[in-house]
Amino acid sequence: MDISIVIVSFNVRYFLESCLYSVYKALKEVKGEVIVVDNNSVDGTFRMVEEKFPEVKIIPNRENIGFAKACNQGIGIARGRYVLLLNPDTLIEETTLTKCIQFMDEHPEAGALGVKMIDGKGNFLPESKRALPTPMVAFYKIFGLGCLFPRSRTFNRYYLGHLDKNKTTSVEVLTGAFMMLRKEILEEIGGLDEDYFMYGEDIDLSYRITQAGYRNYYFPETTIVHYKGESTKKGSLNYVILFYKAMLIFAGKHFSRQRAGFISLLIRPAIYIRAAISAIRRVLAVIVWPLIDVVLLYAGYMFLVPFWEQYKFQTPSYYPPEFLYFVIPVYIIIWIISIWIAGGYKKPVRLWYFIRGLLLGMVVILVIYALLPVRLRFSRALILLGAGWGLPAGVAMRLAFSLIPGDIFTLAAKQQKKILVVSYEKEFNRISKFLKQLDIRTDIFGYVPPDDKESRGPVLGHQDQLPEIVKIHHIQEIIFSAMDTRSNHIIRTMNRLSGVPVEFKVALPEGSPIVGSSFVERPGELYLVDLNAVSHLRNKLKKRLLDVILAFLFFVLSPVMLLIVKSRKNFIRNCFRVLSGRKTWVGYCRIGTAVTDDLPVLPESVLCPLNLSDTANPDHKLINNINQTYARNYHLSFDLKIIFRNITRLGK
Repeated sequence: MDISIVIVSFNVRYFLESCLYSVYKALKEVKGEVIVVDNNSVDGTFRMVEEKFPEVKIIPNRENIGFAKACNQGIGIARGRYVLLLNPDTLIEETTLTKCIQFMDEHPEAGALGVKMIDGKGNFLPESKRALPTPMVAFYKIFGLGCLFPRSRTFNRYYLGHLDKNKTTSVEVLTGAFMMLRKEILEEIGGLDEDYFMYGEDIDLSYRITQAGYRNYYFPETTIVHYKGESTKKGSLNYVILFYKAMLIFAGKHFSRQRAGFISLLIRPAIYIRAAISAIRRVLAVIVWPLIDVVLLYAGYMFLVPFWEQYKFQTPSYYPPEFLYFVIPVYIIIWIISIWIAGGYKKPVRLWYFIRGLLLGMVVILVIYALLPVRLRFSRALILLGAGWGLPAGVAMRLAFSLIPGDIFTLAAKQQKKILVVSYEKEFNRISKFLKQLDIRTDIFGYVPPDDKESRGPVLGHQDQLPEIVKIHHIQEIIFSAMDTRSNHIIRTMNRLSGVPVEFKVALPEGSPIVGSSFVERPGELYLVDLNAVSHLRNKLKKRLLDVILAFLFFVLSPVMLLIVKSRKNFIRNCFRVLSGRKTWVGYCRIGTAVTDDLPVLPESVLCPLNLSDTANPDHKLINNINQTYARNYHLSFDLKIIFRNITRLGK
């Protein structure tokens, strides 16, 4: 056997599926096997692999044992002459394995091989080739000098910025995202060092290969896509800590005590500084808009209260001090919570969500105001004036801040995203239908066939014209059909359009989502998956509030409800169970062999989406699809629709 491909996966089911499709296309010309080691994923990875790729050898772990240990598990049962360590969030060309094996066969001094990697926008990933993190190399990387001087042999030595990215060369360090190794060398040097939980094990392994007398080669004759950041988010605080701790482990193992001490002196402060920056950024990202709204609303009231006192009563300080320092802050808190529930603080910012949240808060405040005793009712007019000030001020502030670069202040695009599909007509129609079913703003502009065999329907041109088509029609996203388009073609197109402001995604075969990643530091995007998941905190709160409010309403209307529902005893029992949280009015369909293990946890339900269907005997596949759609694209209005169309069944 030529090659054993070892993939370690953790909660990246759909990216793993995309990766495996590309791997098996590449294995058509090579005799090999695929081994997936799953580190206790809870997203249905194990079931997906068993059902769609039964030929894969899968090792399911009961806990996340880390990358190094998991790789060694796979290597332990590998039968190939070569072992390829491959990340699940990658896409390889059909010729990648053939070219790499040929190079290794022709270069017996090669112990390991890495390839050219690009991200989800077609940009070259510098970690495709690296140097050892010696004290000075680590110093320049930690303090960002490599970013200032990207082509410097000295300051950007860690990423070997002075070397041509398109030239095959011997390097010190390869990346674990794609590392092809000789099996006998792995047996000789002892596999991956399990002291590393994640990150650094590829540096350690590369170093031990060179110490054993072999060479590591960077081989850009083939390219892979590394979406990067799906298994772990590269910009996260956890990544910073794990990465720098891995550098400390490496220094302690392979450098002298003096050199290791110097690196430790550099890295420990760097960890704290980066951790502080990361924590501050995360907190700011969450609280910046609520803080802006608090300041805006309170500043408005500082002007509105004296204005209303003078206009209405001609008496300064008519309202007691506690009105300004207690009552108005309560108003503002209610407004902030209402805007949050309405989705006004989601990113990107949507003005309508903010407006409806502000109006919802105003209604809530007015209702509470009406229930208060007379002595605590200060002024309805000031509630209305506050909303009248907050609405234009909040909208204007959002429009102004949207001019600042960055994700925090970005407004949701008003126009539809222009999408081009690379496929034949049948797949284009399937993908178009799939996208139209989703609640996302898209303009499916047309398609370009992978070759010149087809010219029916909304064909925009041929492959050679893609750059011009993208430019002339202002295409913002290209979706490749995995069924119709070769991986080589996908990667070549991404390379050609590198630097063009266009996003790339891959549509997997029937029944699977569309995967892709637009930014290196951002997790990959999935159409359908988690668009508006029921597990989101905001949706969980909405759903629970609806359950409680309806349960109380049904109690109040029980004389009428008991005449309508079919099972009166069960109806009363259901109301109590919903109030206690043991049940929900609408949830998953738990019929027959339907599976809900991979979905967000919900209580047992009285009704389910299937109650809207006339299907007499639904099969388990249909039920599973209905449950997945409900979990991933939740809307309160859908629950209400199910409840009121099935009001007689509330005693189930």
